[in-house]
Amino acid sequence: MDIKVNYKIIKEMCGTVSFKRGDSFYRASKVTFNQYSSDFCEATVNGTEDFHVTIEQDGTGNIQTKCSCPTLPNFQKCCQHIAAVLLAIYEHQRQGTFPIDVQGMQPNHGELTEEFITLFNDRPTRTSGHQLHFEKRKVLDAMFTCKPFSIGNGQYLFGIEVKIGHMKLQNIRDFLQNVKHGEPSTLSSTFKYDPSLHCFSNDSDAVIHQLIRVVQDEKSFLEALPNLSDCTVRNQTLLIPPSTWMGLVPLLTKTPLVTIEHNGHSFESLRILDGPPPLQFTFEEIEGDDYQLTIKGFDRMVVLNSYSSVLCDGTVFQLEGKDCERLSKLKQMLATPDTNHIPIPHEKMDFFLKKIVPGMEKIGDVQLSKALSQEMTKTPLVAKLYLDRLKNRLLAGLEFQYENVVIQPLESRDIPTGPMIIRDMEKEEEILQLMEGSGFSKTEGGYYMQNEALEYEFLYHVVPKLHPLVQIYATTAVRNRIVRKNAHPKIRVKVKKERTNWLEFKFEMDGIADKQIREILAALEEKRKYYRLPNGSFLSLETKEMKEIHRFLNEVPVQDEDFEASLNMPIIQSLKHLDFIDDSQVFTVEESFSQFLDHIRNPGNLNFEVPQSLDNILRDYQKHGYKWMKALASYGFGGVLADDMGLGKTLQSITFIVSELSSIRDRRLPVLIVCPSSLTYNWLHEMMKFAPNLQAIVIDGNKADRKELQKDIKDIDVIITSYPLLRQDIKWYENQTFHTVFFDEAQTFKNPLTQTARAVKRIRADNRFGLTGTPVENSLEELWSIYHIVFPQLFQGLKEYSHLSRKTIARRVRPFLFRRMKEDVLIELPEKTESLEVSELLPEQKKLYAAYLAKLRHDTLKHLDKDTIRKNRIRILAGLTRLRQICCHPALFVEGYTGSSAKYDQLLQILEESRLSGRRVLIFSQFTKMLKLIGKEITMRGQTYFYLDGQTPSEERVEICNRFNDGERDLFLISLKAGGTGLNLTGADTVILYDLWWNPAVEEQATDRAHRMGQKNVVQVIKLVARGTIEEKMNELQEKKRELIADIIDSEEKASVMLTEEDIREILMI
Repeated sequence: MDIKVNYKIIKEMCGTVSFKRGDSFYRASKVTFNQYSSDFCEATVNGTEDFHVTIEQDGTGNIQTKCSCPTLPNFQKCCQHIAAVLLAIYEHQRQGTFPIDVQGMQPNHGELTEEFITLFNDRPTRTSGHQLHFEKRKVLDAMFTCKPFSIGNGQYLFGIEVKIGHMKLQNIRDFLQNVKHGEPSTLSSTFKYDPSLHCFSNDSDAVIHQLIRVVQDEKSFLEALPNLSDCTVRNQTLLIPPSTWMGLVPLLTKTPLVTIEHNGHSFESLRILDGPPPLQFTFEEIEGDDYQLTIKGFDRMVVLNSYSSVLCDGTVFQLEGKDCERLSKLKQMLATPDTNHIPIPHEKMDFFLKKIVPGMEKIGDVQLSKALSQEMTKTPLVAKLYLDRLKNRLLAGLEFQYENVVIQPLESRDIPTGPMIIRDMEKEEEILQLMEGSGFSKTEGGYYMQNEALEYEFLYHVVPKLHPLVQIYATTAVRNRIVRKNAHPKIRVKVKKERTNWLEFKFEMDGIADKQIREILAALEEKRKYYRLPNGSFLSLETKEMKEIHRFLNEVPVQDEDFEASLNMPIIQSLKHLDFIDDSQVFTVEESFSQFLDHIRNPGNLNFEVPQSLDNILRDYQKHGYKWMKALASYGFGGVLADDMGLGKTLQSITFIVSELSSIRDRRLPVLIVCPSSLTYNWLHEMMKFAPNLQAIVIDGNKADRKELQKDIKDIDVIITSYPLLRQDIKWYENQTFHTVFFDEAQTFKNPLTQTARAVKRIRADNRFGLTGTPVENSLEELWSIYHIVFPQLFQGLKEYSHLSRKTIARRVRPFLFRRMKEDVLIELPEKTESLEVSELLPEQKKLYAAYLAKLRHDTLKHLDKDTIRKNRIRILAGLTRLRQICCHPALFVEGYTGSSAKYDQLLQILEESRLSGRRVLIFSQFTKMLKLIGKEITMRGQTYFYLDGQTPSEERVEICNRFNDGERDLFLISLKAGGTGLNLTGADTVILYDLWWNPAVEEQATDRAHRMGQKNVVQVIKLVARGTIEEKMNELQEKKRELIADIIDSEEKASVMLTEEDIREILMI
C-alpha cells in the first residue's frame, strides 16, 4: 500500500499498549493478507480467534481502519490487530517486498509458487528455552518422571515420561521432534504448545534437548537387544540407554520438577548418591559356636546393572561396576523365598571378618552382634582434671579412665590394661603437653603451682584449650579466682549541662569503688595482663572491651595527675570517639548525648527558620541542606556539601549567608567565598538574583586594584575571590578573620602538598564549608585533604587517618558530608537495569591471547620502574589495546584470521533475541573496525542499522538520531568516544557496551544517551566481558573505584581513571 506509516505514526494511532501487542502478533507471523493494493488491504490476524482487519486510504490521504474485534466504547485509538497489520505493511514498504500470502493467485500456479517461495523465506524460529534477554512468552512447567522399565531376564532400563503443565505427553517422541524443528504440538483438545507463545525454563529446556538426542540413541540401543520381542515400549515412555544416562543425570538433578516412581510410590526430585544402598548385613550368634549372616532390603530395590546403579526408596545409589555386578548376582542367588540366611561356621568367622566384610561394606551396611562388636570396638578415653587451691597454691590432679580401668599418668602410664582395651595415646599426649607447658611443678600424686602470673595464664588461657579434651572439676576457691565473663568498666557519656559544647566521660563498674577503677585504668596503661581485685579474683585486662578502653585512654588528652574516674572534653575533640559508641559494649549514653547525636545526624528535625525571602524559592531538599549547614555551624563543626551537579549548592550556601546576616554585620566579620576563576562572577550574579540586599564584592584585577578593594571592606558582607588570587594575596587574607568561608569546587585542594592546599589552610573563619560534587575521585587521601581544611579535628593527621578502615572513615564522615543525587530528587526518570555478560575465549582466541600476554609481560617488566614508566606508557598501553582487541575479535589486527570470537558470537545471540522481542538497541564499541565487522554480519542477516563515528558530519548526526527516535530501524552502531556525549537517543530501550573503557564515566555517559529525560521505558544496559582476560581486570579496577566512593559517600560517583604502575602490574599479573 502507498500509505505513509512508521513506528511513531502507528504508536500515535494505536497507543503504546496496542502497539506492543500488535508487534507480538506481527513477529509471531499471525498476519495473513487476503487483499493488497495501493490504497486498500484486507488481512486476518490469527489469535485465540481470527479477527478481520481492513485498511483504506481515502481521497484526502487519511487512513481509515476497521477491525472485527469488540471495542471498548471509551477507547478512542485503534486496536492491537490493526497495529499488527500496519506494522506488516510498514515492514513490506521498508524491504520493498510484496505480501507472499495474498490469496487470489492463479490456481494452477499459486500452490507451487507458495511452496517454492517458502524454501527461501526464513521466518524467525523461536527456541524452546527461556531467552536471556527480552523474554515475553509464557513459561510452561515441564515435569519429568523417571521409572525402572523391565526389558526381560531381570534386566531394567531407566524410562522417562513428561508432563507439560498437567498434561502427560501421549507421544513423547513426536513432541521432542516438533520441539527440535520449532513446530507446534497439540497436547490436548484444549491446549496447543506454540514456540512463539510458550517456552520452558532453561533447566527444563536443557533436559528436553538432551532427550531429543536420546531418541536416536534409544532406537539404536533397542535394535541391538537380543530379546527385544519380550518387551513393548509405550509411546508415553522414552527409554534411556546406559551410554546417555550419565549425561542426563546432571541436568535432571538441577531441574526442580523431577519425580521417581518405584514400587507404586512417587518420590520428589532425583537424588543421586555415591555409595552403597540401604542393604543390611547382620552377623549374629546361633546355637553352638557358629554364626549366621542375615540379609535384608532386597525387596525394596531394583538393581540396574547396566548403569552400575541401584534404585531404592526414590534414591539412585551409584556403585563401582564390580560391586554392582556382585550385588546383582547376590540378588539372583537369594531370589528363592527364605534364602536370606547364610550359615557361617565358627572356624571361618575370622576369615569373614578380615576378608569378606570389607567387600560387603561397599554394597551395604554391615552390623555385628554385641559380642563381635566388643572385640572390634575401641574403648573411648574419659580424662578428668581436678583443681583446688590450698595455702596459696593451685593444685591439679589428672586421671585417664577407660571404662572401669583408671590410669594415673604421673604415677605410671605403662600399667597393663587388659587385651580388650586400646589406649588413645594421641589424646593422652595432647593433654599432658598442655599441662606440662603451663608452668606446673610435678609430684607423684599430681601438679602444683605457686605463681600468681602463671596461675592467671593457666586459668584464662590454658583451661579453655583443655575444656574440649577433659572433664574439669574445680572447687569454689578456684572458681572465685575467675571474674565472671563481660565484667569490665563502662564509660557513661553525657553532654555537660553548664557547658553544652563539652562532653563528660565517666568510668563505672558494678561493685567497684572509684579508687579501684583508677587502679584498673593505671594497670591498663602499664599494659598488664590482669588486675587482682581486693577479693583475690583476677580481672583480665586482655578482653576486647578492655582493649577498647585502652584505645580510648590513649586518644584522650594526657591526664595531669593520676587517672581519674571521669574526664571532660570539648565535643569537637571527641568526634573520633563517636565511631565506637553506636555498637560498643563499653560506652553507654545518656539522653543528653543521644539528643546531640540526633541533631547532627538528622538536621531536618531542627527548627531553623528559612529566610522569608527564599522560602518559596527553595525546594524541600535544598531546605534540608540549609538546615544541615545551620546544625553544623551551631556546634562549631565544618562539613562538605556534596550534592550532584545542578542541585543548587550555591543557592543553599546563599541561604545560609542570608540567615546569618545580622551576626555578620554585628560582628563585622564578612563571609569569604573561594572558587575557581571562572565562577567568581557567577557567585556574584547568583547573590544579586536571590539576595540583592547582600553587600558582595569580587576581589580581582591587578595587584593595585586588589589592594584598593581590600582597604575598604568594613561594610562588605561577602568577599568573593579565586584560588589563584588567594595564593597571591595570602598574606592579607591570613590576617583577616571571617564569619564563614565557603570553598567551592573543594576538590581543587585534594592534594595536600600543593600551594593551594597550603594557602587555604591559613584562612581563619568561625565556620568552614566545602562545596564539591566529587569529594573522592581516586583515593581516600583526597577526602582527608579536604577535611583537613574544612574540619581538621575530624581526622587528625594523615598518618593516623591511613590506619582507619573504610567503614570507620565512612561512619565518622557521614554526619559531616551531605549528598543527594539527581535520581534522588528527579523521580520521573525511568529505571535503568545493568547486567554483566561473561563469555569464555574460543580455543584459537586463547592461543593468540596467551602468546601476546607473555610477550607483553616480558616487555613491560623492562619498563616498570618509576623513571621509565612514563616514557614507555604509550608502548604499554598499545600492548594492552592489542589484548583488548583479541577479546573483541582477533580479526581487528591479525591478518588472515578466519576464526570467530566468543564475544562476537554472544552479541549476535543477544541481537537475535532482541529482534524476536522487538527491542531497539544501541551498540557501543571503541573500535570502529569492530563496528564494521558487526555491521557486515547484520547486513548479511537481512537487517538494517544506523551508524555513527567520528567521521559522521554534525548535521547528519542530528538527522539520523531523529530518524532512529521516530522508529526507523532497530539497531544503531556507535563509536564510544564519538557518540558518548551530545546525543539524544531515547528511542532505544537497550544499550550494549561491546568493549570496556578505562574510565567508567565514559561508559555511563554512553548509557545516558538512552537513559535521560524524555525516556519512557526501562533501559537495559548489557556489558560484555571475556572471562579470565584483561577485560575482567579492567572491570575489577572500575569496581574498586566505584566501591571506594560508594563506601565513603554512598553514591555512584564518576571516578576519573589513570593507569598507575600498580594497576598495570595487577592487569598483567606481574
